[in-house]
Amino acid sequence: MLKIVEAANVRRRLIKTADGAELGGTLFLPPFAARAALVLNGATGVPQTYYRAFAQWAALEHGIAVLTYDYRGMGRSTAGPMRHCRATMSDWGLRDNAAARAHLRRAVPDVPLWVMGHSLGTMLLPMQEDISGIDRVIGVASGFVHHGDHPWPYRAFALYFWYGLPSVATRLCGYLPGRKLGLGADMPGAAYKEWRRWCTTAGVHDSALRDGLPMPDWSRSGSPVRLISFSDDEVCPIVCTERLAKTYGEYAQIETLDPKAFGLKRVGHISAFARKNEALWNTLLVGPSVEI
Repeated sequence: MLKIVEAANVRRRLIKTADGAELGGTLFLPPFAARAALVLNGATGVPQTYYRAFAQWAALEHGIAVLTYDYRGMGRSTAGPMRHCRATMSDWGLRDNAAARAHLRRAVPDVPLWVMGHSLGTMLLPMQEDISGIDRVIGVASGFVHHGDHPWPYRAFALYFWYGLPSVATRLCGYLPGRKLGLGADMPGAAYKEWRRWCTTAGVHDSALRDGLPMPDWSRSGSPVRLISFSDDEVCPIVCTERLAKTYGEYAQIETLDPKAFGLKRVGHISAFARKNEALWNTLLVGPSVEI
């Protein structure tokens, strides 16, 4: 892995969205002409730095240019106090995704354009505009989740997260104080509230999340979609991925991976991109027999 760190051409990027937000991004370029360009839409509350090792590996080992970035209000895309941030999950999954993809298309033109989404990163893609130029989609641990989908005992934590102290603290502080509560990164209050509504309202995903969002229509792209689920994912079980697959229709294929098949003890919802789980990466990126 140290050789990858030294060989990758890493460049910081400033990504501007259509509605005026500015996102901090990082472009990882191979040491030769890129064979494809991949935008990596991260999971909720996960900083782009978490994906650094994977992006460097993809650039060096597969010749793929990779763009990582932070959603507005998070990480390097933070502007001002968190309590003043009005970013929503819809902003992240629609506007920020689209801006990053457009930026990458301009930065690395004339090669196949891929989208890899972790969790939130592929949830709203079928609702976006300008999806006709996407050549391939890879969704990792992504799905429409309701708290009733979680197995016990994780469901107890989910109920606490939505109905307990985190909900109260968000109302009092104006944002989710994740660091103080030991729950990870702080989060804009509007994003937490929208996320809470999506995960606690039965049937909300059957009508474009009932937020007045565009209805999904993946036929406007028609590119193949791999939705990868993990057998030990308590946060987003397979039923959630199957729910998301319906928005992609006939273009989606679900693959369920067992960590033990890769010699790993556990992957769960977040850890697929961790350096310790590098054994998964080739399967995530290109599958068992896919050629670029």
